Amino acid sequence: MKKINYLIIIALVVSVVALLLSFTNPSESSEGEIKWLQVTSIESVVPGGLGRSRMITIDDKGKMEEIKMKNFFSMAGINFSNIRENDGMITEKIKELTNDDWELHNITSGVYAGNENNSTGIFITRYLFKK
Repeated sequence: MKKINYLIIIALVVSVVALLLSFTNPSESSEGEIKWLQVTSIESVVPGGLGRSRMITIDDKGKMEEIKMKNFFSMAGINFSNIRENDGMITEKIKELTNDDWELHNITSGVYAGNENNSTGIFITRYLFKK
């Protein structure tokens, strides 16, 4: 239980820092200043496909984009087709950003395992880009 609380606290701190970095106005930045952008994928591991999965991007101008993703599990169990589709969406987003001169700087992932009967949970990955 303590481990889960620490993961939640760490995820919240990283989110706040990334949000603060995203409010940097590029028109006010000096020449040569590094810009940061974060993409977060949240993939549900709730059995039966009842969870919500999303990819969230907050660009360097503070604009948020939210893309729906598939859940890891369907009614029959783990759904590899959904995982493959999510991987494709994430890869496409990375390709789009790198083509726009963003450099993938860091990747951090974590898991919220939920409760004892495994009825909740998420897999979260944060992709930090710089320019």
